Amino acid sequence: MVGDIEGMALERQLSFFGKKAHVIGIARSGIAAAEILRSVGSNVVVHDQKNAPQLDDGLNQVRKMGLEVRTGEEAYTGIEHADLVITSPGVPHTCPGLITAKEHGILIMSEIEFAYRISPAPIIAITGTNGKTTTTAMIGDVLKAQGRQVIVAGNIVAGEIRLPLSRAAYRSSASDIIVAEISSFQLEWISMFKPKVAALLNISADHMDRHSNMDDYSRTKARIFECQDSEDVAIVNADDPGVMEFVPQIKSTIWRFSRKGEVELGTFTRGSEVWARTPAGDEYICDTATMRLRGLHNVENVLAAASAILSFGLGKDCVQEIVDKFEPLEHRLEPVVEVQGVEFLNNSMCTNMLAAIRSLEAIGRPAIVIAGGKGKGDDYVQLGEAFNRHAKHVILIGDDAALIEEAVNKAGFRRISHALSMEDAVEVAWRHARAGDTIVLSPGCASFDMFKNFEHRGQVFKAAVRALAERVGSQR
Repeated sequence: MVGDIEGMALERQLSFFGKKAHVIGIARSGIAAAEILRSVGSNVVVHDQKNAPQLDDGLNQVRKMGLEVRTGEEAYTGIEHADLVITSPGVPHTCPGLITAKEHGILIMSEIEFAYRISPAPIIAITGTNGKTTTTAMIGDVLKAQGRQVIVAGNIVAGEIRLPLSRAAYRSSASDIIVAEISSFQLEWISMFKPKVAALLNISADHMDRHSNMDDYSRTKARIFECQDSEDVAIVNADDPGVMEFVPQIKSTIWRFSRKGEVELGTFTRGSEVWARTPAGDEYICDTATMRLRGLHNVENVLAAASAILSFGLGKDCVQEIVDKFEPLEHRLEPVVEVQGVEFLNNSMCTNMLAAIRSLEAIGRPAIVIAGGKGKGDDYVQLGEAFNRHAKHVILIGDDAALIEEAVNKAGFRRISHALSMEDAVEVAWRHARAGDTIVLSPGCASFDMFKNFEHRGQVFKAAVRALAERVGSQR
């Protein structure tokens, strides 16, 4: 059986031999796809509308492979001659290269579609507005603890974990399991992508600067189930109306998870305990009272992870062990340091409003919040209501600072300061803090106005906090 699966994967890889494959986007996933296409014998051209000086090391990587590269004003020349186009997730539908490809009837696929077509390994795929990375990493840790051969990949960026799905697929064997975080952008150009287990954790407003409206965003997320059949499993959040709206369209076996009530098939809570209901009956899985992760949203992540593991046909072994020792991932309510009784948390990965609200709910201490950045079209009034409940003071940074202030003022919250840099924001936050408080970077926005990405933003925050800690020492 394994040999048959790997033979079919090899056959699919060979189908790209000799094809004129054009890759749009010189970034992590585009570079991976280009390298693999070259390895399977495609004639590869790589495109990016940025000019060469803006592309840094990525351009050097592509050139070292000996591939043809087109950038800047000439970026999309020749695409009309392609047999197929693989697009990076950061490339919008309005990209001239994609428009040209569509006009010429050329096959366009996302990097995850390409990955699925060449992979001999089954894929457990996780999407949703929030919680994807934690759930993906947790599933990976449990499967590794059970002795399975696991590759964690996809959109996930967490410490050293940053493997594009196509690279994971190409190096995998039929005995491996790929656990992949999947973004809405990656789901835009799929036609065959068919994970063995697919989970949709939640849906709330995000990326409204990319998607035309909330319906478009939600439908794109739900595409993770589109190609599944009765042999596959769909995991859905029974507590999320936006997720449940798509259940009638799902053709695979549905597992629900809920922290608000019991389900017919799936996982649920009884107090702090996680239980599973399967055709064999109810089974205790673990207790979340001892986990190190904060917040009810992380209980939901545990429920989803347990559903993925059990529905794949594996047992509950090691779930409690992993839940107990699983630390907050970098940039996700990550403890930085405590200074004179003031806790500092780095939550830079919080790039939308609901994530910011859930993070504040999870902290459990008076919070001084550093928020703001490049907005995604969110209405920030709900954030103001959360500030009223949980925040002592808020320091706003970035492009959307004025919009956030106007919206949260409507909610009645006015304890606001502004800062022009992260270093200044940390200093202002410190002046408002007292022992027993938490200072948290929880932006609720994208980072690209002031930083390279959310990681860079979190690193700058942590550096500013550590500099403050070193300076103030034990003196107030």
